[in-house]
Amino acid sequence: MDNFQIETAQNIAISQNVAHVTTRIGSYLIDALFIVGYYIIIAIIIGMLDIPMSMEYMSLFVLLGLPVFFYSLLFEILMNGQTPGKYFNQIRVVKLDGSKPTFGSYLIRWLLRFVDFTLASGSVAVLTILLNGKGQRLGDIAAGTTVISEKKRITLKDTIASDVVDNYTPTYSQVTLLSDNDIHTITRVYRDAMKKRNHKVILKLHTKVIELTGITTEQKPAQFIDTVIKDYHYYARQ
Repeated sequence: MDNFQIETAQNIAISQNVAHVTTRIGSYLIDALFIVGYYIIIAIIIGMLDIPMSMEYMSLFVLLGLPVFFYSLLFEILMNGQTPGKYFNQIRVVKLDGSKPTFGSYLIRWLLRFVDFTLASGSVAVLTILLNGKGQRLGDIAAGTTVISEKKRITLKDTIASDVVDNYTPTYSQVTLLSDNDIHTITRVYRDAMKKRNHKVILKLHTKVIELTGITTEQKPAQFIDTVIKDYHYYARQ
């Protein structure tokens, strides 16, 4: 599954780690297990009530089955874009710009589940996700959402000075005005904000770093902070 990059209204570039289609299928199956378990519990409870097979029995079964009908809609609203299956696989529904979906977005996704999953046993959803390139089934395309993976990808960039290669050329000498404690805080806040796609925090961090260093830049906020971190570690190694 290809990742893609979007740019927010605040000119912050965000790289979306699109959830792989197999991970989404796995989440769907986990949710299916929860649903089956719920139906079994319902059947046991109704059986204990010793209600004879009748319209009353069927009406009670249908009534208790309503939570299953609204399963994905309810959980995605209550769990901020996740169902139990998505939670276990660390994936989440978000808007294409990385922000939290609205109730309307969740509703549109849920309504189109019947097209994505009911028709051709889910092959419509799988085919659309594979061809789309942004992790979107028909419901996502209509709602302007996608499903991303929140699993942390460990790379060399996760070490303190690993972003700095031997032939690196620094951009801002003013970063030497920062202390070790400053850069540690900046790095921690920046990475946490990028992970959570918190654009406002990145903007505030951008403003604070400029205030501390007096740097004048035309770089976008996220790119600027990333450069500052690399520059600092470059000078620290000299």
